[in-house]
Amino acid sequence: MIVKPRIKGFVCITSHPLGCLATIKEQAVLASEHKVKSEKGPKRVLVIGASTGYGLSSRITSAFSTNADTLGVYFERPPKGDKPASAGFYNSMAFHELTKDLPSKHIDINGDAFSNECKSEVIEKAKAFGGLFDLVIYSLASPRRTDPVDGNTYRACLKPIGAIYKNKTLDTDKREIKEISLEPATSEEIESTRKVMGGDDWKLWTDRLLKENLLAPGCLNVAYSYIGPEVTQPIYRNGTIGKAKEHLEETGHELDKLMQEKCGGSAYVSVNKAVVTQASSAIPVVPLYVSLLFKIMHQKGTHEGCIEQIIRMFKDRLYQENGEVPVDEKGRIRLDDWEMETDVQHEIMDIWSKINSENLYQTTNFEEYQSEFLKLFGFGVDGVDYEKDIDLIDPFTTY
Repeated sequence: MIVKPRIKGFVCITSHPLGCLATIKEQAVLASEHKVKSEKGPKRVLVIGASTGYGLSSRITSAFSTNADTLGVYFERPPKGDKPASAGFYNSMAFHELTKDLPSKHIDINGDAFSNECKSEVIEKAKAFGGLFDLVIYSLASPRRTDPVDGNTYRACLKPIGAIYKNKTLDTDKREIKEISLEPATSEEIESTRKVMGGDDWKLWTDRLLKENLLAPGCLNVAYSYIGPEVTQPIYRNGTIGKAKEHLEETGHELDKLMQEKCGGSAYVSVNKAVVTQASSAIPVVPLYVSLLFKIMHQKGTHEGCIEQIIRMFKDRLYQENGEVPVDEKGRIRLDDWEMETDVQHEIMDIWSKINSENLYQTTNFEEYQSEFLKLFGFGVDGVDYEKDIDLIDPFTTY
């Protein structure tokens, strides 16, 4: 079958397996070129949310930079008939294709990581896997969550708190700048977003792993987060998502104490840089901000994608030779440090008021944003023949 991109809103409903393979290979090559030299590097890694974005890059870095075994958990759609699998499914297939000759071991679980059933399956497979996890990466991004404790399904929303929010946003389909106005969230919406994106599930995972004695002495337990700049604060850090992220950080402090007590380990929240992901594409204002951020950081030579960020986290944060993990005053790992540099943010604020539909391509790197968005689904990748007829079920046999 010949697969072409079909985009609806901020989602591409098709994906190309050979394009996914090519992008994973690019990341694997980069990770291989930046080996973690510290002997303290991980030997066995659990990645919860392992099929896209920062979680996927964490799994790739673990395998190719540190030669670690990995267990990846994700919830992705397999191919069916003439319908391609989700990009995350093909990403995971590609990861296994590229790691099949490595001495390390890699196993997957495709299921709802929020559920007790998935956690039990991970526990069972982890025990059969052999050995203890010395690094846990928590990188889930979902619009909804069924709480296994109360059985209710909660949905996250992207809303300000306390006042109507108005700002510029980018209609990526029409390639136009328009004004957006969002009503403030209700207390129920704030709590529902916290239940989805806060620290509850991270704590459930950690409690379960500790109870089953699956965390090695000195294990590091890292959850990913984002703070964002002044221009997105009313809808992000000061909005419903921000409240959830605050809860995630509070949970991190709680888990850090628990892990120190139980296994001599540590828990951290890592604040990462803004990148193009399926999740971030859905947030108003963010695509426009990211398009502008890319332009400025490229000019300064500090731009990073997911894999560059995670390689830096492994080498310069988690596994330094001196064994220290540098954090900010709130105990957070800051990989958004280059994004949040004063001169970068001042330039963004200066240009922001001048951006309009007519000068979009001159003032931002919107073309790069579009390109990176398509690459999330395996499209627009150099060297891939998109006119080639491929097997959606077993696409890598003749690549």
